[in-house]
Amino acid sequence: MTVARDLLGCILHTEHCAARIVEVEAYLGEGDLAAHSARGITPRTQVIFGPPGHAYVYFIYGMYECLNLVAEPKDVAGCVLIRAVEPVRGQDLMEARRGNRVRKARDLTNGPGKLTLALGISRREHNGADVTRRTSPLFVTEPDVAIAASQIETSSRIGIRQSTDLPLRFFVRGNPFVSRP
Repeated sequence: MTVARDLLGCILHTEHCAARIVEVEAYLGEGDLAAHSARGITPRTQVIFGPPGHAYVYFIYGMYECLNLVAEPKDVAGCVLIRAVEPVRGQDLMEARRGNRVRKARDLTNGPGKLTLALGISRREHNGADVTRRTSPLFVTEPDVAIAASQIETSSRIGIRQSTDLPLRFFVRGNPFVSRP
């Protein structure tokens, strides 16, 4: 949970684009029935059981890719889903990637599938990427603006059927790019 909260305000970088992380959800690993790693290591989830600081990108609903960042030591599952980001650099490219699906600026990156489309994040190119290295095609840097603890809201996770009662969603209060206040 600490890593999830600490990611708020950090900057997520891809080639030609950058965005501030404003909403996340923590997934606790094998004991968390909503986590992909709940059933143990599979070819799909092996990245989650690897070293921290790597990207786990997966395909959902037959149309979207979602980005998680591995947050636990090697062999211990646990990751953070990046749910929403605020564009910082390359917004024109993000809009072009999303096409005519964007009606309002806030709709550009206010969901996990939307942000991966806008930032050009894919399983093929980014799954397993070391997000701690600036030479990686996908990396995270420290916040450019401090997020005070009083600005952080906590709620249950969204869009899951199991372990729904856990308060593991964190977001920046009042940020227009948050998927759901």
